Amino acid sequence: MTVAHLVIVMPAYNEEEGIRGFIDEIREHVSPLVQRVTFAVADDRSTDATVAVLDGIDDVHVHPQSVNRGHGPTALAAYRAGLALEPDLLVHVDGDGQFIGPDFARLILAAESTDADVVHGVRHSRTDAWYRRVLTGAVGLMIAAAAGRRIPDVNTPLRAYRPEALRPLLDALPGHALVPHVHFSLAEARSGLRVRYLSVRSIPRRGASVNGTMWGGGVKGLIPPARLRQFTAAALREAWQLSLKHGAPLRSIRPQHRVVTGDRSA
Repeated sequence: MTVAHLVIVMPAYNEEEGIRGFIDEIREHVSPLVQRVTFAVADDRSTDATVAVLDGIDDVHVHPQSVNRGHGPTALAAYRAGLALEPDLLVHVDGDGQFIGPDFARLILAAESTDADVVHGVRHSRTDAWYRRVLTGAVGLMIAAAAGRRIPDVNTPLRAYRPEALRPLLDALPGHALVPHVHFSLAEARSGLRVRYLSVRSIPRRGASVNGTMWGGGVKGLIPPARLRQFTAAALREAWQLSLKHGAPLRSIRPQHRVVTGDRSA
């Protein structure tokens, strides 16, 4: 089974060291499965040569943002740029390259071999700092309570969407949202979208520097940075406003399909 047009969307910030090689690796592994692949990169006003290293690549469309807004808004901009290219299947991944090429092929095969509306890449072997893993787990517990079931790796950045499943999620979420994937995961569970979970390997960010990391300090820090603590508080307020309280925008998405969890070992 072959996908006619695959679009891979990436938010990026200061990823000059690794992003081109990452794109080359993805292309190598997905090309046998698709008729055409296009990359849409939303650059969050990088201060390095991220935009320059992607210049002139025929299948890479770079969308520089007007101002630096952070990961969430840039991810949403990437999604919207990707949908404008009219894909048959859309894959989101962060530009820091923390996944391996073969898992993209597995993600596509999982989407095409099942009736899933969305496939989540559930990360194992994560090398993030302990406090980021704890934060992910804590958010997962909160979302599980709201959804009525556990959602593995609730904030995973590796996802494959059918465009018709993605559009209502994007329409319900403002462009400034800080944690879009948390909102998406909860809305998918509530609306009954068919979701499949696929175990994928997580690797360290590509590139020797930490300039591209949102929080600074790489994965070696022992204490959560102040910026991360502030972000967490803001994200919790946002989750309440947009997804959890009565009348929240993401609660308006109506049930569409039964949920198919699939086999995480696929």
